[in-house]
Amino acid sequence: MMASALIDGICSKGMRSPNQIYCSDIWAPSREAAAAKGYNASDKNDVVCSNSDDAIFIAVKPNCITGACKDIADASDTGAVIVSIAAGVTLETLEKALPGRRVIRVMPNTPCLVGESACGFALGSLATEEDKTLVKSLLDAVGVSVEVKEDLLNAVTGVSGSGPAYVFQFIEALSDGGVRAGLPRNVATMLAAQTVKGAAEMVLKTGTHPGQLKDQVTS
Repeated sequence: MMASALIDGICSKGMRSPNQIYCSDIWAPSREAAAAKGYNASDKNDVVCSNSDDAIFIAVKPNCITGACKDIADASDTGAVIVSIAAGVTLETLEKALPGRRVIRVMPNTPCLVGESACGFALGSLATEEDKTLVKSLLDAVGVSVEVKEDLLNAVTGVSGSGPAYVFQFIEALSDGGVRAGLPRNVATMLAAQTVKGAAEMVLKTGTHPGQLKDQVTS
């Protein structure tokens, strides 16, 4: 899902056209869905590698990273930077599995699916400023991104990676309160979600400290 959201966002912003996208998946329905959007879908990773000259995204579960990296290492090197969104897989692990390759590690979050991601990324030892600019522009197509040192990616995971779950629980609790007070569930959930969205926009657009904005409500 995360990979599909990234691709869709990149293409919707006009940064790439669908026929420039190569992707692979072992699950046929995913390949069929990608092909229906005009993407070049395959069940072979080497097809992706041989047709990617700027960036190759590894979007697999951590337990599948070894196999994915082996496929990339065995394929011809087109000069593409390797971008991993596999949670918890360190740059050291990636660089050992992909000797001599330029690597960037990314921590995205699920709002990527609606173009509102908050991503943190860290550069590997061989990654260049050009790689950083490219990857940031691609990530910004589905939200916002910031570069951090790798040892801060755990903090990014705690704030923005896991953060949506806390926000969803907060929205659910507000909605439950509204229902208990007599509102229909759909109305309560809409009001709760829009309240969170509006409050977040106030923080981002005004630059005012959240504590001060809170005091403006409670005064």
